[in-house]
Amino acid sequence: MTGPTDPTDPSDPTDHADWSGPPAAPDDAIPYDAVPYDQDSFDGTPRRPGTARPPRPSDRPGSARARRRRHPWRIAAAAVILAGLVVLVGGYFWVQSEASPSGPPGAQVLITIPAGTGVNATASLLASKGVIGSSFAFRIWSQFHSVPGVQAGPYAFNRNSSFAAVDQVFTAGPNVFPLVVPPGFTVSELADRVGQLPGHDADTFLTAATDGSVRSPWQPAGVTSLEGLLATGTYTILPGETDRQLLTSMVDRFDTLAARAGLATGAERLGYTPYQVVTVASIVEKEGVLEKNMGPVSRVIYNRLDKGTPLQMDSTVLYALGQDGGTVTAADLATQSPYNTYLHSGLPPTPTCFPSEAALEAALHPPHGPWLYFVVVEQDGTEAFSTTYAGQLANEALARQRGLG
Repeated sequence: MTGPTDPTDPSDPTDHADWSGPPAAPDDAIPYDAVPYDQDSFDGTPRRPGTARPPRPSDRPGSARARRRRHPWRIAAAAVILAGLVVLVGGYFWVQSEASPSGPPGAQVLITIPAGTGVNATASLLASKGVIGSSFAFRIWSQFHSVPGVQAGPYAFNRNSSFAAVDQVFTAGPNVFPLVVPPGFTVSELADRVGQLPGHDADTFLTAATDGSVRSPWQPAGVTSLEGLLATGTYTILPGETDRQLLTSMVDRFDTLAARAGLATGAERLGYTPYQVVTVASIVEKEGVLEKNMGPVSRVIYNRLDKGTPLQMDSTVLYALGQDGGTVTAADLATQSPYNTYLHSGLPPTPTCFPSEAALEAALHPPHGPWLYFVVVEQDGTEAFSTTYAGQLANEALARQRGLG
């Protein structure tokens, strides 16, 4: 076999004298430079007219573009997830902002939680009173902070409170307590009742009520006790309320009652000081008990005072002994005390209890009558009144017959 030869090699036996270049192309051949190129071809390979364009690399199976075209739900899922994250993060910061509101706590409001109230209803109630800004945020917050079951009862909250502060109040239970002061109560009895309230002490309250640190406009000079000068009724004791604050509210309520009854002008008309009329009213409260008895009892007191006769009221002796009700013995009647109206003429030095409005009205407006004595003659507490001692003895006998003596 003979390999390629070089036409310029004189040793090549082949005669190249007649070589005239490469053979001519066929008549139907397409010139090389006339073959069109696909401008979008990925490698510039010439493509004959009518032939398909080769696929781009991005169109090949498995390419990113093909995957996007074949799985559009993945894009949607990613968008949903991203939106969810935005909502979660935004919701978290919103709940936190509601849980810790800006600004100081506002005014105190009272809310009563009925028995069986759930967290949702409680949250709505708190929001309606302005304690929290959003009941929905509180419900979400409570799911992650183990808010206890809410005890039924009255609560005091500050407006614009944090969720943590609300939770702390609910955990401790109702923090508002009613204080009932019935007519006929004394300062000492009131102190014992106040001492049963959380955050209060009986001795501390009694000192505040008798040392002159809180005064009534009806107190004469030299009198420091508020005996008889505190209004009866029901009071709402709020968290943190001090003894002096409570006493001040009681004094203010009595002032309102006294103004309504016309204490100042009524006392002047009777010829007594307002403080003396309150003292009369306190005796009327203890001795009359029933409203229908109070007017005549008041008249008996004024009649005895006008005559200079000792009042001889058992309730004043019992007050000196620190007792409320009961039988007065001969030994009791001998008790040496300015409150013993068997031994001393005139009124005791101070009122002996807190009078009701009815007792104060009776003391200011006693009915006309000559009575000097009275005694209970009916099981319901009805009293009989007499002008003479003989009439009193007859009424006492009647009372004994009825098992009242």
